[in-house]
Amino acid sequence: MIWGLLCYGMWGLFPAFFPLLKPAAPVEILSHRVVWTFVFMAVVLFVIRATKKLRAITQKEWLLVAAAAAVISVNWGLYVYAVNNDHVADAALGYFINPLVSVMLAVLVLREGLSGLQRIAIGLAFIAVVIMTIMLGNPPWISLGLAFSFGVYGLIKKKIRLSPQISLMAETTVLAPFGVMYILYLQVQGRSTFVQEGTSHTVLLMLAGVVTALPLLCFARAAHEMTLTSLGMIQYFTPMLQMLWAVFVTKEYIEPGRWVGFVIIWIALVIFVYDLLRQTQNSRRARRKLTSLQDSEAASA
Repeated sequence: MIWGLLCYGMWGLFPAFFPLLKPAAPVEILSHRVVWTFVFMAVVLFVIRATKKLRAITQKEWLLVAAAAAVISVNWGLYVYAVNNDHVADAALGYFINPLVSVMLAVLVLREGLSGLQRIAIGLAFIAVVIMTIMLGNPPWISLGLAFSFGVYGLIKKKIRLSPQISLMAETTVLAPFGVMYILYLQVQGRSTFVQEGTSHTVLLMLAGVVTALPLLCFARAAHEMTLTSLGMIQYFTPMLQMLWAVFVTKEYIEPGRWVGFVIIWIALVIFVYDLLRQTQNSRRARRKLTSLQDSEAASA
């Protein structure tokens, strides 16, 4: 859970970073995210001497990596557009909806089971999302795009049996050529902001790679350590932070219906985390009893 909370906490603070990259347009920012994440991960793999592991990736794994890369690029682009165009609340709604998508995929695709309390928590979360969606007055395309793109990404990552570092490096290897080509295109057209807006802007665009890579590495670790259902539920930490940013920093208007949904989601999250901790404690007690029983049998033998 620690890895999950780390990645979702960092993602929750993204609205504070990406507006700093203006006047770069969302697609330019996306291109720099891809390219500099690739550079950062190349350095990481060089330091830990793991570059040779890329050659061991099978064709099937490359197909999964390419699919994950395509889906996450959509998610990145939508998110940058949202936070840089005063749609932070819509981005938060997307990540409120996403755990439901993750749970749906976990049940339908991975056949993961749910306890009684988990069903109650997910039911409450569904009600909350319906309330918030209705109050928008029109289909929340940004929110739904973010929710489904990241939900599918989480499912694919669950099937990729590579280390977090190798997996992320492979994904950015697929995307980096497209990012480089678009950056060069902007430069030729005279529309690039990379060096035209000063040194600080250049450094910030380069830092987008580090900011992108760190939470994804934590997420990849969490995806291997936790069930997709549990991973989806603790994701509510991200939209909670984003909603707070939307209210207190960007001063976006939040409809009363969204506040009702916000409170219901908190209740659902408390129920789910309580059940998760309860199951963990029961599992530990069972392991201790089994160990004690095995020790007793060994002593009597």
